[in-house]
This record gives sequence, structure tokens and C-alpha cells, in this order.
Amino acid sequence: MIEWNIQARAHACQACRKPFGNKEQLHTLLFDHKQAYERLDVCESCWKSQYSQGATDRKGFISHWQGVYTVPPATPPDPIQKETAESLLRKLIEQNDPAHAAASFILAVMLERKRLLKVKTQLLENQQRVFVYEHAKTGDLFQIPDPNLRLDQLEEVQRDVAKLLEQGANPPQPLPADPPPPNETTPLPEAAGLKTDGLQAAEEPGVVVQTTVG
Repeated sequence: MIEWNIQARAHACQACRKPFGNKEQLHTLLFDHKQAYERLDVCESCWKSQYSQGATDRKGFISHWQGVYTVPPATPPDPIQKETAESLLRKLIEQNDPAHAAASFILAVMLERKRLLKVKTQLLENQQRVFVYEHAKTGDLFQIPDPNLRLDQLEEVQRDVAKLLEQGANPPQPLPADPPPPNETTPLPEAAGLKTDGLQAAEEPGVVVQTTVG
């Protein structure tokens, strides 16, 4: 079974180890290694000298595309953690829960329409189509299986996505309720066996103790 994960773009050529410069042309190759997909980012020089000839003949080769490396901006942490379509999609992929497969697909389509994700290739895994998206800014790869949604399922999935965006992938659990107050009619354990008005209930069967109030 393939493990779906997010594969980040390398910050240096994975062949010669030279760091990528801002706006530098690079080449990405995708390979199938049975249990997982692996990406390989190489510079233009290494592509020409090592990969341009015979790259498609390498074991497990699936796809190749060309991109531009962009130095990631240093973003300060957001003091208010807001759930966005992108952050939610990352969490759902990390959790790898089949119950959220349809929601992940809808989120990916939303981000594609916003031009934050681009489809780079399509795969076939166990007779199921898989879209490989690349993030337009970071270059991260997202593998999103196609859940083959029917029209009558869209409304329910959209409600699920809206709920996840509102509550998050890990909504806070409610605090345990306070225990109910003790029943006032239930006698306390230490009260058992106490005498009342100087009289103690007889322990012998058939004996009735009567109290006369006068």
C-alpha cells in the first residue's frame, strides 16, 4: 500500500549538492519505489550531464517536469492559528485517514482553482487514479487519490469540508462533565447500624420493633 505524504522541494541539487539560487531552473523527477513515491530535484547542469539521456529508463521512473526554485520567505508565526484550506489539507494528508479522502480531494480542487496547486502528473495505483499536485510557491508535492465522487455525494462532502475548516482536523475535546450531586435520599455508609431514639432494629427474623411517639 502506498503511503501518501507531502514531499518538500529540495533546497539543493540532489545530485551535486549545490544549493539552488533564487529563480534558478530545476528539474523534478518522480519515481515509484513500491512503498512510496520519491521525488528528485536536480539542477540544469546535472540534468544535462546525468539525467536527460535515459532518465525514463531508470527503475521506477514515472514522470519529469521542469520548474523554477523560489527562496521561501521567512514568515513569522501567526499568533492566531486559523485553519485554511491549505493547512487543513496538510493535516489530513499527514493523518492519512481514509474517512477524509473525499474531503482532501475537494480541498485540493479548491486550491487548484486558486492556483496554489498545479497538477503535474496522474498515476494509477490499485486501479485508482492519483493526482500529483505541486505547490506553486513552495514546490511541495501532494499525492491526492481520486475518490470518484458521485453528484449525490458532493453536498455531504462539502458540509464535511466546511465543518473541518471551522473546527479543524483535531477539534478540542469537551471537558468531562462534573459528577452528579449525591442523592439526598441515599443514606451515607457510616449511618448504617446507628440507633434511633434508643431503639435498634432487631436482627432476629420475624421481630418487629415499634416506636410509640407520645
